[in-house]
Amino acid sequence: MTVQNVMHQGAKCIGEHDSLRKAARIMRDLDVGALPICGEDDRLKGIITDRDIVIKCCAEGRDIDTTEAGELAAGLVWVEARTSVEEALATMEKHQIKRVPVISERRIVGMVSEADLAKELPDAKLAEFVHRIYASA
Repeated sequence: MTVQNVMHQGAKCIGEHDSLRKAARIMRDLDVGALPICGEDDRLKGIITDRDIVIKCCAEGRDIDTTEAGELAAGLVWVEARTSVEEALATMEKHQIKRVPVISERRIVGMVSEADLAKELPDAKLAEFVHRIYASA
């Protein structure tokens, strides 16, 4: 089974120059906790989470209206759509992340989260994954 089979199709990107307020509103409207950040070239630049906005902007006293999403772009980790679920799981474990953008033909086509994987993994494998991800949290 590949990531393409379990991912959420079509991820909504936030532009790298868009404000964090806009990012927060998109997250609210889509009921998601993370957005991929895309550049003017329509290429993935990183990912931003609701936690990033709170910790790296609000708690630091930065202005949510003038701070750009690209300023908080976390490391660029992604998987190809044809990556196996097991490989995606290993990538997420390695980077201690709970969601990852999915790329096909150099374009973002979706997102895969721990919840997506949970639906497809045997209970023992899921428990091992959750333990590894949350062990350092």
